[in-house]
Amino acid sequence: MTRGYQTEKIKENLIDILRNSKTGLSGTDISKKLGINRITMAKYLNVFSAEGLIKQKNIGSINLWFIDEGVIHFNFPDDLFQVKTRYLEYLLAGADKEVYGLLRNSLHSRANPVKILTEVISPAIESVRDLYLKGKIGISEKNFLEGIISSSIQIINLIEADTNPKKNSIVFSADRDSALLAQTTSAALHVDGWKVSQLGDMSSTIDVMFDIDLQKFLNKIWTKKQDLMIIVIFSSTENGSKFFSEAVNSSKTKFGKALQLVLCTKLTKKTKIKADFISEDTSAILQWCQTLHESSQP
Repeated sequence: MTRGYQTEKIKENLIDILRNSKTGLSGTDISKKLGINRITMAKYLNVFSAEGLIKQKNIGSINLWFIDEGVIHFNFPDDLFQVKTRYLEYLLAGADKEVYGLLRNSLHSRANPVKILTEVISPAIESVRDLYLKGKIGISEKNFLEGIISSSIQIINLIEADTNPKKNSIVFSADRDSALLAQTTSAALHVDGWKVSQLGDMSSTIDVMFDIDLQKFLNKIWTKKQDLMIIVIFSSTENGSKFFSEAVNSSKTKFGKALQLVLCTKLTKKTKIKADFISEDTSAILQWCQTLHESSQP
């Protein structure tokens, strides 16, 4: 099966013809209307069914395909704010099925996945954290809502993307509080064609041997050292930022300029931490990574 634009175009055309059919269509009818080989079309139908876009019903001896209930078409970028508002409303209500359905509808409507991650999911992470810090929700509810957010990110992380072998990254958090933002950025880099190694919460690895462990890992996953490798660290504390940045910087002396360090954290003016780029804005980090890749090409 082909990927990328052709898959999305087939999906868009499929939605159009099924919406205009009150009785549903057979796989054979769909393949004829879209001009696609019947066997190939059957593979697409099974994939779209697994995504929750369409469903199949048996009417006598005939299998018919329908648009699944709850499928809504959005117009992006105009409807982005509407999706952002609905996502937070569903999330805070604990309506996980509605949250996942909203995301799938957005993706079926060809929303930019990076925009969904940075402008819908990331603000929701901050909202949940703010509610917890203000005492409006407890730790149990916070963990429950963060679980829904994590599953939301995974929906986007499952999008097939053409990986560029020259774009390599390692993403992790220095503490649990930063884990979801790290996961969000990891998914954004993935859909943008980066080869991403997502390490999760690495707070348990704060010891004197971490730099050696990191170097072993880099040697294993980064075979062509001349290609770009960006390590993105998320930290809510200065101690975490300092420890992990020092570990990465010690590795930079071994691996050279192709290894770059990015910190997503908030630092005071007195804090002295060496990194190639520091920002609290995940969108700025994503843009910096892409700009660095483009400038590194001959």
